[in-house]
Amino acid sequence: ALEKRNLPKGVLVHSDQGSVYSSYAYQKELGARNLTSSMSRRGNCWDNAVIESFHSSLKSEEFMFTKFNSISEKDVRQRVDRYIKYYNEERIQEKLGYHAPKTFGSMSA
Repeated sequence: ALEKRNLPKGVLVHSDQGSVYSSYAYQKELGARNLTSSMSRRGNCWDNAVIESFHSSLKSEEFMFTKFNSISEKDVRQRVDRYIKYYNEERIQEKLGYHAPKTFGSMSA
């Protein structure tokens, strides 16, 4: 995956503590690409809960009625980009006092 992506320097690459991700070779490759490694704590599912919740929302709200392999990678990227903008700027959340994340974040500034 690292070879296929041209990630900008300083990107945080998060994974579990699997042998591939904790190997010296993988960590060396991250360092060579100026990427930062991040790993979940062992046996702690809460580390990934936030992103897992986001992925669930993305799949159910944006791709629920999309047949597997029916759209191009370009279309998927456009839909994900559009959804992230919507999620951050428009989609209200009860846990944020019925504000969108961007609005809620600016309230504390």
